[in-house]
Amino acid sequence: MSDGRWSDLTTRVLSAIVLVAIGSVEVWLGGIWFETFIAAACGLMTWELVRMIEPQRAGMAVQLGILTGIAVILSYHLPPLYKVPFLLAPALVGAGQVSQSRGLYAVFAIWIAAAGLGFISIRENMGFGWMIWLITVVVATDVAGYFVGKAIGGPKFWPKVSPKKTWSGTAGGWVAAAIVGIVFAQYGGFGVAFVLISVLASMASQAGDIVESAAKRKFGVKDSSNLIPGHGGFLDRFDGMMGASLFVLIAGLIYAPGAM
Repeated sequence: MSDGRWSDLTTRVLSAIVLVAIGSVEVWLGGIWFETFIAAACGLMTWELVRMIEPQRAGMAVQLGILTGIAVILSYHLPPLYKVPFLLAPALVGAGQVSQSRGLYAVFAIWIAAAGLGFISIRENMGFGWMIWLITVVVATDVAGYFVGKAIGGPKFWPKVSPKKTWSGTAGGWVAAAIVGIVFAQYGGFGVAFVLISVLASMASQAGDIVESAAKRKFGVKDSSNLIPGHGGFLDRFDGMMGASLFVLIAGLIYAPGAM
């Protein structure tokens, strides 16, 4: 086993510790603290998105990032009739500003804003425990995928899009999510179906990771930015969380609209 396979582990772990510490405090506090944290993260992700598409438009990237953060917070506090227009605002405004890949920008901008609303809705409406479950599922999926994929290797999951991901790591993430589901099902008194929900959330997080990887390959960049040492940018770190958040948001709107 060559040391090169684990060369980035120390940096990744240290950055992860800092992120977990900050995120844990914000999740615990909830309210305006958590909302501001999520809005800032969504704004940074939109900034990264614009910089990938048109790196020379730094001013526009900042403006659209700020617009996204404002839209995320307002969409949560406004009546249902006004949520969608505010969530669409960063996508519509930005699509009129970028000169290339407008459709891709719009899709990602909507995804970022909707995922941000999902995070806030889960924490504020469903409660602290549900937010911890979602974070635990995504982190377990990511960590298991990394270590199982590095240790076992094997066939690539989708080499043209994400050359480092393997089927072993992908399956390892599913198993880890299932274990998380079992633990939370026992603690919360949920049935076996909750294990399946945890695995589906894991798959959604992996789908988010794949979609972001495809975008990076299209624009010829390795990372969305260098804001987080060892992890790249906020899009690199939170793409899986956004996929899982959007899954929970959509599932909640379908099966328990009052909870979202």
